[in-house]
Amino acid sequence: MVWRETVVDVRPLRGSRAFRDLWLGSSLASIGGQIAVVAVLQQVWELTRSPLWTGAIGLATGGPMLVLGLVGGSLADAMDRRSLVRATTGGQALAALALTAQAAAGNRSVALLLALVAAGAGCAALGAPARRTFPVRLLPADQVAAGLALQNIAFQAAMLVGPAIAGVVLAQWRYPAAYAIQALAVTASLAAVIRLPAMPAPRADGSPQAGRPGRGPLPGGWAIVFRHPILWGSFSIDLAATVLAMPVALFPVVNELRFGGDPRTLGLFLSALAVGGLAAGLLSGTVTRLRRSALVQLVAATVWGLALAGFGLAAPLWLALCCLAAAGAADTVAVVTRGALVQIETPDHYRGRVSSVEHVIGVAGPEIGNFRGGLLASLTSAPAALLAGGLAAAAAVVSVGLSNRPLRRHRLVHERDHVRPPAIQAQPPVAEGPG
Repeated sequence: MVWRETVVDVRPLRGSRAFRDLWLGSSLASIGGQIAVVAVLQQVWELTRSPLWTGAIGLATGGPMLVLGLVGGSLADAMDRRSLVRATTGGQALAALALTAQAAAGNRSVALLLALVAAGAGCAALGAPARRTFPVRLLPADQVAAGLALQNIAFQAAMLVGPAIAGVVLAQWRYPAAYAIQALAVTASLAAVIRLPAMPAPRADGSPQAGRPGRGPLPGGWAIVFRHPILWGSFSIDLAATVLAMPVALFPVVNELRFGGDPRTLGLFLSALAVGGLAAGLLSGTVTRLRRSALVQLVAATVWGLALAGFGLAAPLWLALCCLAAAGAADTVAVVTRGALVQIETPDHYRGRVSSVEHVIGVAGPEIGNFRGGLLASLTSAPAALLAGGLAAAAAVVSVGLSNRPLRRHRLVHERDHVRPPAIQAQPPVAEGPG
């Protein structure tokens, strides 16, 4: 393997102005979102001094994502996807402005704060399935994977710089400035979406179609996943890793217990996750070319759990940051390999429904995990919750691998060589209808 095969492919940025605009706008929105994550964590902690309430942030975001993510998938199959993302991104911008206003007014109600967070998360969830289809519509087929890798790198870079910026902004100008930056960043993303071409939902035969008002969604996404051992196994790994070991809600507690509560250190925790994730993303070619992607996901998810258990035990700051960087790298590897496996193992006319399930699991799982972590820490302690959660996640991932032989032995094949799995083939194709 030559060195060029290990680094990212930038052809989508050179060849498609629409994708480039979308990528830049989404990158800015991701940075603003990461700044807001730190601000919300710190504000809730200052208002309550309770890890249970910092864990409730995960519930406030995970709940709307869990419910509205599937609704968004149905809407994406029933209307112009650009229009849907325009509306939902506008809603995110309004929620960010409301967060700015409550901070400027000196709000002391944690319920109001979490309600605004939930509103922004709900808007994001409604638009996410449609937004996931944009690279496929904007890029040639041979550049879609490269476009997805570039989006992942942008997200990891946002996780790196966003929390660091948040630490400085909170220390100097407090919460109104942090939320105002998020509002400006989301507005820039909205401007990029407005410039996109129209994207009507496709028919089953691939041709464009208008929306179908009054037609209810057909079931399918979850049923397809549960019938296919490789799909449910891959999703189970992700759920085990995130629900049992997600650490973000515990960062403020660990920061105060061990490192004096400095908001700049809180930002470093999130940045350390991103350092590892970004490094893994920049070298993603070494992972995307491996055929045993399911085995790679199993190993990466196990490393994630063990690294977070190590973070729970780490006393020196440098060691804590190293553990988080290792966890971030493992998370990126697991996400990339899971994404490739799911897209290739799912027949094209099922991909929309399965992708909506993937979105719900990938986004709501971490937030539910944050709530679990905060609840456990309120009953024990943050270090104990991190240690127990990391070890439990690693054990659960190993159990999935041992019990799911098709997943463990799976070898990735190229799309043109793909044969529909028997478990899915037995189900008659659905000609139309979102799910």
